[in-house]
Amino acid sequence: MPAHITLSALGFSTPDGTQLFSNLDLAFSRQRTGLVGRNGVGKSTLFRLVTGTLTPQSGSVTIDGTIGLLRQSLKPGPGETIADLFGATAQLTILARAASGTATADELADADWTIEARIDEALARFSLPATADTPLATLSGGQRTRAMLAALVFADPDFLLLDEPTNNLDHDGRDAVIDLLANWRGGAIVVSHDRELLETMDAIVELTSLGATTYGGNYSLYRERKSIELAAAEHDLANAEKRTAQVEKKAQQTRERQQKSDAGGKRKRAKGDLPKILLNGRKNAAENSAGENARLASRLRQQAESDAQTAREKIEVLKHVTISLPPTNLPTGKKVLTLDAVSAGYDPATPILRDVSLAITGPERVAITGPNGSGKTTLLRLVSGTLEPCAGTVSVQVPHALLDQQVSILDPQKTVRDNFLALNPASDENACRAALARFKFRADAALKMTASLSGGETLRAGLACALGTDTPPQLLVLDEPTNHLDLESIEAVEVGLRGYDGALLVVSHDRPFLEAIAVTREISLA
Repeated sequence: MPAHITLSALGFSTPDGTQLFSNLDLAFSRQRTGLVGRNGVGKSTLFRLVTGTLTPQSGSVTIDGTIGLLRQSLKPGPGETIADLFGATAQLTILARAASGTATADELADADWTIEARIDEALARFSLPATADTPLATLSGGQRTRAMLAALVFADPDFLLLDEPTNNLDHDGRDAVIDLLANWRGGAIVVSHDRELLETMDAIVELTSLGATTYGGNYSLYRERKSIELAAAEHDLANAEKRTAQVEKKAQQTRERQQKSDAGGKRKRAKGDLPKILLNGRKNAAENSAGENARLASRLRQQAESDAQTAREKIEVLKHVTISLPPTNLPTGKKVLTLDAVSAGYDPATPILRDVSLAITGPERVAITGPNGSGKTTLLRLVSGTLEPCAGTVSVQVPHALLDQQVSILDPQKTVRDNFLALNPASDENACRAALARFKFRADAALKMTASLSGGETLRAGLACALGTDTPPQLLVLDEPTNHLDLESIEAVEVGLRGYDGALLVVSHDRPFLEAIAVTREISLA
């Protein structure tokens, strides 16, 4: 039987009682499946249920085949090396003993003489300049991701489970992951917001509060189908609201006719020109008819309202959040930022950036690209003032704001409202609430603790606090803004930034994102 993963009637809730899955049925075969959905809907939890690190509260997980899991991050233990990651330490020890002439006959019989060459081949596939004995602690975040991918390929499982595999990777690393999956002939389940990567999928499974839906084809086909579903839900809502109005109108007309009939009956009764038994019969018939009409109207009204509510719930899931940014009024051609012959780093003897010059005038949109370790984040720290240059000068000539990957301008122990007021002390309560409402933090949503927000909500809160005032900064600096965001949040940020009239300085490896926000110039750091 071909390898497969089957989830049957799966149920799971978080420790605080939030239900993630109820009677969830899904099947994964030897094809590449993208798993998408809003942050917090349970994508990573589903992976943990499949790998057995979590136990379903109901239902079952059936796996036929071997699984290789790529975690979002890797925290190496003391002395842990790439060999440990590959599960090859014991075999490499035998080879070392064989080379020194101390291996036993049994060890020589069990030795895998090709293992070193295969490890080197796997590392080279992901352009990782390392060897089996390289300590994991010496690798950057992107290099650790490459090492984990190489170890997966080395193990050759039936199924790959990849959780945000392109986070922290430069352009070459992203291309290596895309190439790996494009040519993978086993099964793969990929949690990702990377649209380039999702284009290589054979199917998309979307998790929502309504359950799971499988769409055949890649990301583009999935988006087309979602647009059709949204249009259908909006049509259903319009029809349900129209039926509700028609029921109300008809019920009102029936009540008016009944009132006229009742008035006529009272007049006849007052005249006394009809037998009492006949009048009472007519009265009872009228009352029965009125009661039946009222019950019918109530049933029709309830059905129409139920249909409308169902359509609203679908629209709530299908419709994307939008972000509106106020104008900065940055004049065209105004000098915004200047770097003149700058060298910088964390060791003056070995600077990461050497003799870098850069000038941005409003309202330019500049992307900084380059491989991991080329100095992109170092450059942003120079602009924000958290790092001083070893040589040269840095001049920021307009009000600016930096949103790093952790949105560290926000205090996680404060509410969204309190963060806004702390960062914008000149704003009063009304201005604060109006600004937050533009970023979809209305009423009680503004009182959420920042630590409880999803990745997309956190970035939206950061944008609200940085740009929500009547006079927002004229330069916005973003460091990998799409990392850790779901697809809906990325698209919302793209829409907001397209309407921003200030200057942008963006570090990102997300090519569709850079195209969507209409970057006007790209600078590559070698």
